[in-house]
Amino acid sequence: MTASDTEILHSFDLRQLPASFYANPYPTYHALRRVAPVLRGPDGSYFLTRHADLDRVYRDPRSFSSDKQRQFKPVFGDSPLFEHHTTSLVFNDPPLHTQVRKAVGDALSPRAVAAMAPALEALVEGLLDNLPTQGTFDLIEAFAAVIPVEVIGNLLRVPPAERGPLRGWSAAILGALEFGLDAAGLARGNRAVTEFVDYLRELISERRKNPSSAHDDVLSRLIQWESNGERLSEHQLYHQCIFLLNAGHETTTNLIGNSVHALLDQPAARAELMANPALIDAAIEEFLRYDAPVQLGNRLAQVDVTLGGVEIPAGSTLTLCIGAANRDPAVFADPDRLWLARTPNPQLAFGGGIHTCAGLHVARLEAKIGIARLLVRRPRLALAGPATRAQRARFRGFTQLPVSVD
Repeated sequence: MTASDTEILHSFDLRQLPASFYANPYPTYHALRRVAPVLRGPDGSYFLTRHADLDRVYRDPRSFSSDKQRQFKPVFGDSPLFEHHTTSLVFNDPPLHTQVRKAVGDALSPRAVAAMAPALEALVEGLLDNLPTQGTFDLIEAFAAVIPVEVIGNLLRVPPAERGPLRGWSAAILGALEFGLDAAGLARGNRAVTEFVDYLRELISERRKNPSSAHDDVLSRLIQWESNGERLSEHQLYHQCIFLLNAGHETTTNLIGNSVHALLDQPAARAELMANPALIDAAIEEFLRYDAPVQLGNRLAQVDVTLGGVEIPAGSTLTLCIGAANRDPAVFADPDRLWLARTPNPQLAFGGGIHTCAGLHVARLEAKIGIARLLVRRPRLALAGPATRAQRARFRGFTQLPVSVD
């Protein structure tokens, strides 16, 4: 164990992270994986950094629960945030998870997503038409953040003129999941849930009066969904719509922004992809591995378990470090290298098991079309100054990514 490893081991606390961690967490992840791959934190939770351990947890939902009521109650109390985060798909176990997953899965099936491609291509081309042809601009604001909001807005058939608040609501609700939440962040998150539910109540009421038969209207599909006599309640319907926007917006914005930054920061990789566009599918998997848009997840141990030789008592919270698992040298050769043609690539950016991200096909399609067309339409794109990372440990992305097209 080096002196640096020892320092990281004794100072690591998710509630008090230095700015250097947000800029580049991977040296910390490597050190923890080397010396304490199952680390008991100051708060009694366990931090997991090995690919094998995350894979085991994902595949055993009976021993490792996704239900967050016990974890979120002390943080959120009886609040709109607690109601949302304990109802949405990602933070539930069967049978509720199974019921909601069927409804969302039917709406976001591979066939339904494939049918989205023409409209998505038109959206991306329209955004590129409006990007500057010279000078500088912020790629996040003008491109990466616009695509997922418009896609989810289209899927729910939210009128374009009413989409303005969606991004702000998403940021406030997901921001409340970060470590070190303060009173202002809590208030923003609760206000966002309340305003979003109020908006959805009117939107859903109108949709019930005027149902759509369009294949890409996810909201109508969720309203009409029924399986074995089960239907989504009004309460569940609101929160699955919020979940779809939040999950689809934050993660895809981060995926596109992180990917483009990696290409602009590593000209050889960009040149390789531009010379061989057929690499785009493999490249998306590598972008997901190299700088995962979601870095951390959680589970609750339902029984006494042993992971990596560490005994973990029932009731313990586990933090699954996706960012570390995706750079585990036991699974990925030269893990800190961006290797666009990497194969196999068992990255865990979308989780695993029954909780594999329901929107993974949408995210892949958005990133594939957005990044590929950006490289074709703006081949001389370059970084135009320091990018600004969001100060978040759970969700990794940029708030600003200045680029030039001269």
